[in-house]
Amino acid sequence: MVLVLPQARSHLVIFNIMRELKVKGCSGMCTRASSDGESHIKHSELVGGDETCSSLCVHSTPEIEKKYVHRVYDAIAPHFSATRFAKWPKVATFLNSLPSGSLILDAGCGNGKYLGLNPDCFFIGCDISDPLIKICADRGHEVLVADAVNLPYRTGFGDASISIAVLHHLSTENRRKKAVEELIRVVKKGGLVLITVWAAEQEDRSLVTKWTPLAQKYVKEWTGPGSPCVRSPSSLTLQSIPEAEESNSKEQLEDTNESLNEKLEETMHLSSRDQDGSVFLIDAEDNKKQQEYFVPWHLPYHRAEVSGASASALASGLARKDDKKGAVVYDRYYHVFSEGELARLVSGMRNAVVVDQFFDKSNWCIILEKTS
Repeated sequence: MVLVLPQARSHLVIFNIMRELKVKGCSGMCTRASSDGESHIKHSELVGGDETCSSLCVHSTPEIEKKYVHRVYDAIAPHFSATRFAKWPKVATFLNSLPSGSLILDAGCGNGKYLGLNPDCFFIGCDISDPLIKICADRGHEVLVADAVNLPYRTGFGDASISIAVLHHLSTENRRKKAVEELIRVVKKGGLVLITVWAAEQEDRSLVTKWTPLAQKYVKEWTGPGSPCVRSPSSLTLQSIPEAEESNSKEQLEDTNESLNEKLEETMHLSSRDQDGSVFLIDAEDNKKQQEYFVPWHLPYHRAEVSGASASALASGLARKDDKKGAVVYDRYYHVFSEGELARLVSGMRNAVVVDQFFDKSNWCIILEKTS
């Protein structure tokens, strides 16, 4: 016997049977409860599969992302979450425009600030960061740990999907494209997809002076295939992050008039801590076309003491001390998007069309509609 439920009721049932979600791509993928016993927090596990080499390359996590995205957000999750509370009006407008009863999938939900924003809709969030997902779960959201390039939902599962400030943490064009394809795949025909990314054309250029540009040589060394796309929870306790530096915290609103000597000292310190030559800085002329950066996150000492992760990060070289600012400094990897790049990334996708694109708050944004 088949029981037909109204849409809203069926979504509630779906939430209660999340463990039965089928993962697209291969029968060997499954979900399980995490070790803390929370049934609504799940890790995707690769237990088999016959993916092609090309697919494996896209799904494999490059070392630069594992070290300078995953591990960093694991370590800074509580402080990061505390500074991420303001909702970006453009995202709020999009979410509030969706029909009542819509199921919205937030890929890279971070601390869940957009989950539940429209009380008439249903939300499921996922993120690669276990600590951030735990924060979401503690707030009562339906969430799971998952990778943006391999979303654990069946095709046509949701009515809309969003990716807010996530794609710029993916270090290859193929991975960024795959993440977009996944956002489209998981929504129904006629479903909408909202994507926002940091722009290379930052309105506040003083912010860019605080970023460390990475040379192409560095990028090439780190963007080869790494470990499997699904990672185990790390001892260094990984998101994706929201709109460009929207934090209102005192620690993040640093003095923009840093001296040249201080900046030089900081970049020299960055170079010297990797004696194997894996970090290469670029000259001023190349910087004009630069899109690969380390963006610092200053974790105040009193925050760093909360978790042993910072001590481990300092010992391993993942982070460094800045006694002048009283903080442990983590570098986060970014690929900032140039004008037109996001549109070009989605232009070849046959099952979606662009319905809107705009620049706002130093972000490039695009809205897609699934056509088939």
